[in-house]
Amino acid sequence: MTPSLHATARQKAAALAYLLGFIACIPMANWMIGHVGTVCPPPFGPCLVPVWPWGPKDMPLMAPSGVLMIGLALVLRDMVQRRIGRAAALTAIAAGALLSGAIAPPPLVFASAVAFLLSELADFAVYTPLESRGLVGAVLASSLVGLVADSILFLWLAFGSLDYLAGQILGKLWMVLLALPFIHWIRAREIAREASVKQR
Repeated sequence: MTPSLHATARQKAAALAYLLGFIACIPMANWMIGHVGTVCPPPFGPCLVPVWPWGPKDMPLMAPSGVLMIGLALVLRDMVQRRIGRAAALTAIAAGALLSGAIAPPPLVFASAVAFLLSELADFAVYTPLESRGLVGAVLASSLVGLVADSILFLWLAFGSLDYLAGQILGKLWMVLLALPFIHWIRAREIAREASVKQR
């Protein structure tokens, strides 16, 4: 296999991994909301996790545990857009919602799907224009827009309140910030690969 073909095969494998990871994040987040957390009110939660040591009434700031996956999902979504395109990202949301139907209550699945779609539309307006200026900045900006829009709509549709909005946004932000060094590493590799191709 020639180096260029090998690189192309690696790129396709990476794109597929991003797509599958994005799809998996959606049902995983919905499952976690009902099953994983430091506090899990019956019957379906939301299970909560602390995202900041200080919050209301001298208690930690809490968020539904799905934030641990959704922040990552927002970053993976941007990578899917970059490698495969917008249609693939929208298809992944639909696939994730269908998988969620097997493991989460219908109101949670509906809220998740609608919130992701709104977040995706908001993201299109931010990520696409900024992508050419720098991948890391585009991912950060689009993720910030996406996580705020997603958080407001999801909490309202799923639970009928915005009680956990601050924790939801902060929890997702932590996950995005943790992923940015990986995104930077990917971008650096892409730039090095492009420079190597041009020198041949």
